[in-house]
Amino acid sequence: MYRTEPEYTHGSVPKVGILLTNLGTPDAATAPALRRYLKEFLWDPRVVEIPRPVWWLILNGIILNTRPKKSAAKYATIWTKEGSPLKVHTERQAKLVRGYLASMLRSPLAVEPAMRYGTPSIADALHRLREAGCDRILVVPLYPQYAASTTASTFDAVFRAISTMRNAPALRTVKHFHDDPRYIEALAASVREHWSRNGRARKLVMSFHGVPRFHLDKGDPYHCECRKTGRLLAEALRLGPDDWVLTFQSRFGRAEWLQPYTQPTLEQLGRKGVESVDVMCPGFVSDCLETLEEIAMENKSTFLNAGGKTFNYIPCLNERDEWIRALCALVVENLQGWSTPQWDEAAARRDAERSRAEALALGAKR
Repeated sequence: MYRTEPEYTHGSVPKVGILLTNLGTPDAATAPALRRYLKEFLWDPRVVEIPRPVWWLILNGIILNTRPKKSAAKYATIWTKEGSPLKVHTERQAKLVRGYLASMLRSPLAVEPAMRYGTPSIADALHRLREAGCDRILVVPLYPQYAASTTASTFDAVFRAISTMRNAPALRTVKHFHDDPRYIEALAASVREHWSRNGRARKLVMSFHGVPRFHLDKGDPYHCECRKTGRLLAEALRLGPDDWVLTFQSRFGRAEWLQPYTQPTLEQLGRKGVESVDVMCPGFVSDCLETLEEIAMENKSTFLNAGGKTFNYIPCLNERDEWIRALCALVVENLQGWSTPQWDEAAARRDAERSRAEALALGAKR
């Protein structure tokens, strides 16, 4: 039932672990890889809230027999030599955070990236942190806006993984950062940089990932948090009411989702004579299929075919310095009491050796 615990030695200096999680990605842009990924992703009851027997028949009888090949073709258009863009960016972000935190905090720590679906899994990343000697772990889902289908699902996976550990670590979680001033400023800086290089379009479209409308009706705050992010970003950019619009993309199935929908909105803008748009996706901190293929390719085609002249996609924050610094500041705030710039390595090692000597004197074996 329990995973094998890392070897414990009295007198070791414990570390703090930071787990950065994102949604997930297939291992390859192939139909078999997509089938494995979609099976895990779409079977999560946080993602699809349909009675399990009914959904099992739909998922295994229809979707997993038709969608993997189509999705694989889409992934193939954005796949890189290093692999999936989402995985590549998340791993780079973890590496940068590790470096920044090492210069900000003196106390020992470890940083691991993980995916809610696919690899590296949350369970495996947590195990690596435990093997690295982490007895306290901060979980940071890289979703600015909280949603049950993303953030809460991540927490589900974390707690399931912890349930397999005999010596469970202390846990802290970050719920959201949709209105964090540093995150908003990082978004604003990316827009300003785009405008300085390419000029400013007639309208800025902020496209967030959609969720079914009934999530909002049942109390999920995602819609409100997206709206607040959009408002704060518009204020930071000093935009007027007619300068920007907030939309929701990636609708799936026949149910009503959060509106207005991105693709019909872009089509409408093109037909109304809006010649240029800048489109960004503030709900994603890493570029992925939904931004690079759905927005920058499919939706670009929709706008241009509807009469628009210029469509510019503003990339996600990815490895922008403002974003990495904002993320590190968020981490440091949530590590209060666990880690500090004033940590004294020599004192910590003396305390650890004293503890070890006392344990050995009482009969401990190591």
